[in-house]
Amino acid sequence: MDQTEKLKQRRFDSIAQEAFLNLWRTYDRLRMYEEELFGRHDLTPQQYNALRLLKHEHPGNVPTLALASRLVSRAPDITRLLDRLVERGLIERERRAENRRVVRVGITAAGLQLIKDLEGEVKLCHEQQLGHLDAEQLTDLTALLRLARGPHEPPDSSWL
Repeated sequence: MDQTEKLKQRRFDSIAQEAFLNLWRTYDRLRMYEEELFGRHDLTPQQYNALRLLKHEHPGNVPTLALASRLVSRAPDITRLLDRLVERGLIERERRAENRRVVRVGITAAGLQLIKDLEGEVKLCHEQQLGHLDAEQLTDLTALLRLARGPHEPPDSSWL
């Protein structure tokens, strides 16, 4: 066994650790593109994701906790995330008389316009992130990622 193989063997405790760390590193590299894009529009990637999800519910609205459960990444403080979007006029909250405890959120015309304005930039961002992979590779990658996270999500997790 040569020196390179010895170093490679010692770098990871298991193949699972190697896969996980590669996944983490990949996320870190690809995340930079989104942060730069959304930062130019005073948004976080998570805020954009909330707007994207609400766009698909328009003209309806959804309970705050249902939205939180569908976000790509967990939002420990969904209230603060939504507060910022309300302050900018991108979403609105509603409390229905029949159940004042449930807060529902929906996207506004300004939020829809922002999503529309970002459409080209988001597409370009995804091309920068993964455009070097062909359609079959992307399909395979998507299937593997769903398989990897499957046991760690609730059965009704159908956001993607």
